[in-house]
Amino acid sequence: MGILDFVRQGTQEMLIQRPDEQKSLLIYKHPENTIPNWAQLTVDADEAAVFFRDGALVGTLRTAGVSQRHTLNSQNIPFLGRLVDNMTGGNIFVTDLYFVTMKPFYDVRFGGTLGSLADPQLGEMVTPRIFGNMALQIVDPERFIVSYVGMQGSMSNEQVTKWITDLFLNSVKTVVGELMVQQQLSFLELMPQQNQLAQLLMSRCPDFENIGVRLVQVGAFDINLSEADLNKLSEAQAEMAQAQREIRIAEMKIKQAQAEAAQRQFELDQNYANDQRYVQNLAGGNFGQYAAGRAMLGAGEGMAQGGGGEGGGGGEMMAGAGMGAGFAMAGAMGQAFQPQAQPQAQAQPAAASAGASPMLQELEKLAGLKAQGILSDEEFAAAKAKLLGL
Repeated sequence: MGILDFVRQGTQEMLIQRPDEQKSLLIYKHPENTIPNWAQLTVDADEAAVFFRDGALVGTLRTAGVSQRHTLNSQNIPFLGRLVDNMTGGNIFVTDLYFVTMKPFYDVRFGGTLGSLADPQLGEMVTPRIFGNMALQIVDPERFIVSYVGMQGSMSNEQVTKWITDLFLNSVKTVVGELMVQQQLSFLELMPQQNQLAQLLMSRCPDFENIGVRLVQVGAFDINLSEADLNKLSEAQAEMAQAQREIRIAEMKIKQAQAEAAQRQFELDQNYANDQRYVQNLAGGNFGQYAAGRAMLGAGEGMAQGGGGEGGGGGEMMAGAGMGAGFAMAGAMGQAFQPQAQPQAQAQPAAASAGASPMLQELEKLAGLKAQGILSDEEFAAAKAKLLGL
């Protein structure tokens, strides 16, 4: 090797930066794990250089929007003292050096199934699918590298984003499940609310926080079901709607029956109150007279209604018969409910009646009917005048 080759190789070793052809990668690992003391490290804009040793984080150099060159020396960068290889007299740093892109990267596509989920409203098991794209940003490069599977170094963006999108699908499943359970939404109701769901995912993506990534934007978000699942939910929804209609009809019938019962009870209460008032207003509280009058009216009305068909005079005849039956029943009930006198008190009127004339006996009967309220004063006077031949 000539002196120029040695100088050229030494210069290459002294200048450390991400190669131009690797600058599109989200994460790039420097191929060498030994770096000379006083080497010049260039960190591009929106990039972080993260130093590890034996799998443990040692320190990070970040930029503030512009490229920066750092001289690697423990006097300038104190944490580099933990990387010094004493076997080389302090001239070599032993480290795993990662370059991490921290600017947003767009159009990361995702898609797949969320596994089997139960519809909270309809109870059917379905397998929802989601598709779309999103924009991501690594905001915690140290956590991102530590969380990255195996810390495998430089990998393609497709490999990195697949790891991220798999975690994203887990977050979607968690958020969708919580939303549906809390609001009791069916998938049929959830699918039209995809814009709101996308916003909710942006604010609640716990898996991304755990790996140091921020969800910048969700675009073209689509959650859907297969045709078989969609038909299953539609049929279940129709059956539930029919059951709900039947329940509402049954409730209406129950309310109607309760209203009719309440009306009937009101009528019974009114009749009872009226009956109680009528009995209290009778002279001497004679329930026999009241019952006789009620029987007379009821019999008369019933007979009149029963003979109220076509035929003209038949109805009037039945009405008259009903009234006659009512008077007869009234007389019988009136006598039945007459206060019973003592046996000795009855003996004297009976003896007097036995020796009285037939005319006097008839007068006594008329007087008794008048006293019972069966004959009015006018009716009693007319019957008495007829009996006496006046």
